Amino acid sequence: MTSPIVQIVGPGRAGQSFFEALTSKGWNMKDPLGRDDDLSDVSKGVDLILITTPDREISTVASQIPKCEAVIAHIAGSMSLQSLKPHERIGSIHPLVSLPNPEIGKERLLNNAWFAVAGDPFMGKIVKTLGGTGFNLPDSNRTLYHATACIASNHLVVLLEQVRRLAAHINVPFEAFLNLSKGSMESVSTLSPKEALTGPATRKDEETLQSHLESLPKEELNLYKSLVEEIKRLTTQNGLEE
Repeated sequence: MTSPIVQIVGPGRAGQSFFEALTSKGWNMKDPLGRDDDLSDVSKGVDLILITTPDREISTVASQIPKCEAVIAHIAGSMSLQSLKPHERIGSIHPLVSLPNPEIGKERLLNNAWFAVAGDPFMGKIVKTLGGTGFNLPDSNRTLYHATACIASNHLVVLLEQVRRLAAHINVPFEAFLNLSKGSMESVSTLSPKEALTGPATRKDEETLQSHLESLPKEELNLYKSLVEEIKRLTTQNGLEE
């Protein structure tokens, strides 16, 4: 069976990650094209044109591609299929993994990743080739989906950055707290976020919580307070007091 021929448009971290991952699976990958490349002949002899540019550029890139029989797809979690019109065979495939550089990105795309897919069935072929799991994402749910993905990834990173700052303040290695975070993530995966909750807010230990507030630097208080309130809400809502 002949391997698909793919042209990636967008040679950044995400584009290079897909390029490396699909190349490793034997797909025929053309060199990625960038912002200044001519797209007038981009569809010749290819099965898939995968747009991996920043979200705001997708519609512009799609409009520069001549109408063709190839599948035109993007990897943006926030963008609808409408951004690829007026092309007929369109799709989207958003990996639920972060792609910080091509090397790490390739490995994550190949490591049992989850993918939000929509549109042309070719998207399912990509998921199968990468050894991942796909789920359908209608455009009506796309914005909330993308917000959820940002919370799962970016917001978590912000919390860990707060941990790093506070760890440095007391001269304790960040890795010590990171190990604690990893244990919590394991608990969440085997139990559930609600069941994995522990600590003074869960126990309604107001004396300890007050001591925390008194010890924290002023600039760290708002984030801490907001999350403590959310812990209390979940604990009360679900009867999870220790």
